Amino acid sequence: MRSLIPLLIIIFSTVCLLGQAQDRKQVNINRVVDQIVIDGLLDEATWQNADIADDFQQNFPADGIQSDAISEMKFSYDDKFIYIGAKLYNTGPSKYVTPSLRRDFRGGGNDMFIVHFDTFDDKTNAFQFGINPFGVRREGLISNGGGNRGDLSLDWENKWFGKATQHDGYWMVEMAIPFKSIRFKEGGSNWNVNAYRIDSNTGERSTWNPVPRNFSLYSLAHTGQLSWDEPLDNPGGNVVVIPYISGNAAGTGGYTHTGETDQLPRTSESSGNFGFDAKIGLGPAMNLDLTVNPDFSQVEVDRQVTNLDRFEIFFPERRQFFLENADLFGQFGQDGLRPFFSRRIGVSRDESTGQNIQNKINAGARLSGKLNNNWRIGVLSMQADEERDINLPQINYTVAALQRKIFSRSNIGLIMINKQDFRNESGTNFSQYNRVLGVDYNLASADNVWNGKLFYHKSFDKDNIDDSYATAASLSYSTLEWRVESRVQKVGDNYNPEVGFARRNGYEFASLEVRKNFYPEKGPFQQFNPLASFQVFQNDANGTTDSEIKLGVDTQLKNTGRFTASFNRNFIYLFGDFDPTREGNLALPEGTDYSFTNFEASYNSDTRKFFFYTLRTNSGEYFNGNRYGLGGSINYRFQPYGLVSLDFNYNNIRLPDPYGDADIFLIGPRFDITFNKSLFWTTFIQYNSQIDNLNINSRLQWRFKPVSDIFIAYTDNYFPGDFINKNRALVIKMTYWLNL
Repeated sequence: MRSLIPLLIIIFSTVCLLGQAQDRKQVNINRVVDQIVIDGLLDEATWQNADIADDFQQNFPADGIQSDAISEMKFSYDDKFIYIGAKLYNTGPSKYVTPSLRRDFRGGGNDMFIVHFDTFDDKTNAFQFGINPFGVRREGLISNGGGNRGDLSLDWENKWFGKATQHDGYWMVEMAIPFKSIRFKEGGSNWNVNAYRIDSNTGERSTWNPVPRNFSLYSLAHTGQLSWDEPLDNPGGNVVVIPYISGNAAGTGGYTHTGETDQLPRTSESSGNFGFDAKIGLGPAMNLDLTVNPDFSQVEVDRQVTNLDRFEIFFPERRQFFLENADLFGQFGQDGLRPFFSRRIGVSRDESTGQNIQNKINAGARLSGKLNNNWRIGVLSMQADEERDINLPQINYTVAALQRKIFSRSNIGLIMINKQDFRNESGTNFSQYNRVLGVDYNLASADNVWNGKLFYHKSFDKDNIDDSYATAASLSYSTLEWRVESRVQKVGDNYNPEVGFARRNGYEFASLEVRKNFYPEKGPFQQFNPLASFQVFQNDANGTTDSEIKLGVDTQLKNTGRFTASFNRNFIYLFGDFDPTREGNLALPEGTDYSFTNFEASYNSDTRKFFFYTLRTNSGEYFNGNRYGLGGSINYRFQPYGLVSLDFNYNNIRLPDPYGDADIFLIGPRFDITFNKSLFWTTFIQYNSQIDNLNINSRLQWRFKPVSDIFIAYTDNYFPGDFINKNRALVIKMTYWLNL
C-alpha cells in the first residue's frame, strides 16, 4: 500500500501527457431569420437555411460505420432560446417504443433523440436534453466527463420546451431551451456538443460525433463542436421563485383485521406547511439557490432492499435542491468512501419501520458554478431543526468546494465540511462538531482511455483524535479490447465523516479487475467480456479480514439484452459478532473466519418488447452454511400509458445448528400509470420479511404548468402478520415555478 500510492502518482503524471485529442465534427449555429413556433414541424425559413449535422455513426451493435437510421440535426438561436431541430428517418415500420408518457424516460430499448451541451469547453460537465417520438421529454446532468455509465443523472429538472411529430417513414423534433435554464461562458464562441439516437426497430444506437462502443453514449471526450456566428451575450437577470403549500395528516397505531385493539398507542395529527425555493442567476455561469422551510414529501420513497451485508446501504439523492452541480460537492472520494453525502442533511431513519423520514430543514443556501473556464466553486449551508423523537439535535451543515481544471480534462479539488451542533449542554457554544478537510486529484485523459483519482481526507472533532484520515488512489485503462481497473485505499481507525458515507474504517484495501472485450460477428452476442477480479481488506490487528476472487463473464446481446455470470471465492473474518441472516438468530462469534464459494448470474431480456424481465440468481456456500437466491422483476408495458411490474427477491439461508435458518422475502408490485404527459399515478407495495414491514405508497402528480405540480401522496406501513398499522400519512402539496 505505501509503495503503490507513490507509484500511482508517477503514473498519473505520465498519463496526463499521453491522451490524444480526437478528430471532431463541427456544425454552425446562426441567429433565426423568422419566429420559430415549437410545433415539431420544422417548416420555418430558419430551418431551411440552417447548417445540417448528419452522417451519424453507429455505437451499437458496431462502431466506426455509418448508421442505418439516417438522422439530420440543426441548430439556431435568438435572444432567449437555443433551438434544436431534427428529422429522424426510420429503418422499418413507423412503430416506436416508449416506457410511458412520464418525463425522464430512460432505457436502451426505447426510441429517443438526445443532445448534450458542454457549454464551458471543459469536457467534464454538460447539460442533456432529449425527447422521444411521443413528445415525452427528459433532461439531465452529465458529470465526470461521462466516462462511466453512472455519470448521467436524470433527477435534475428545469424549464424548457419540446415537441415531436410522427410521419410516414420518419419523425421530427423541435426543442427550445432557454439560455436562463443553463449555465455558459459569456462571450464564448464554441460549445462542445453531441447527439445520440436510439432506434427501437433495430436496437441501433448512433451518435453524431463518433463514440467508440466501449464508452458511454454521453462521453464528453468524444464531442463535436457547435460554432456560434457571434459571441454569446449575458442573457440578463434570472430569478426564479418556486413557492409551495402543503397539508398533511399522519397517524400511528390501528386495529388488527380481527377487530381487536392493537398494542400500539393510537395517535393522529394534521398540519399545514409552506415555504419556497429560489434560483438566482449571478450572470450566465453562477447560480445561487435558496430554500426556506423546504418540504421533500413529493420525493418517491426509497425502494427497499434485502440487506445481508454487515454495512450500511447507499441510497441516491433525488431532491432537486441538491442536484445542480451535485458532482462538485458529492464526487470527492470514491464509492463507499465519500466525505460528503447530501442525504445526511434532512433525512433520518425511523428504525421502527425501516423507512427514511424527513428531518425538517429551516433554511439553506447554495452558491455554485463557474468562476471562469478553469475554476468551479460551490458553497452550501443548511440549518436543520431538532427531532426529539429520534434524539437528533439542531444542526448546521456547511460545505465549501473549489475545483481547478488542469491539463485537458483533469482537475484538482479542495473540500471543507462542517457539521455543527447548536445545543449548549456543556455551557460552551459550538462544542459539538465534526469536520472534514480534503484534496482530490481527478485524472481524465483527452481520449478517455485513462481515468483515475488520488485523494487525502482528514476528519476532525472536539477530541481531535489521531489516525483520522482516508487516502486512496485508483486508475483505469479502457480501450476497445481491454479494460483494467485498480484501486488502493487506506483508512485510519478514527476516520469519521459524519456528513459523508464511509462503510467502514481502520483498513487497507486493494483491488484489480481485468476484462477482455470480444465483438463476435456471428451469433447472439454483440459483446462478450470475460473478466477476473481480486479485492482484499486487511488491518494491522487481524491481517486479512475480507477478500474476493471472481471469475466471470459480462455480455451484451444483439437484441439489447444482457447476461452476466461469475464464480466467486470469498473470505470473511468477523471482527464483531454477526448474524448472516440478519433476522435475530444466534450470531457467529467475533474472531472466527469463513471461506466459501458461490455462483451468481443475471439476465436482462429485450426491453423493446411489451413483456420483459430481469432474473438474478445465486447459489452456493454462505459463511458456514449455504444460500440460494432468486430475484428480479417482471414487467408489462401498456404502451404508451404505463407499466405494471413485480419486483421480487427470495433468499434461502441454511446454517448448521445452533445458528438457525431463514427464508427472506422481499416482494412488491408496482403500477406506474401515465394518463397523459401531465397526469401521473404511481403505486407500489413492498413486503419485506427482514424488517417485518408491509409498505404501501401511492402518489398522484399533476403537472399543470412547466415544473409546476400538485402532488397527492399516501403512505402506510403495517406489521404483515396481523396488519396492525405502524404509521400512515397523507400529503397534499402544490408547487409553482414563477419567473420574476
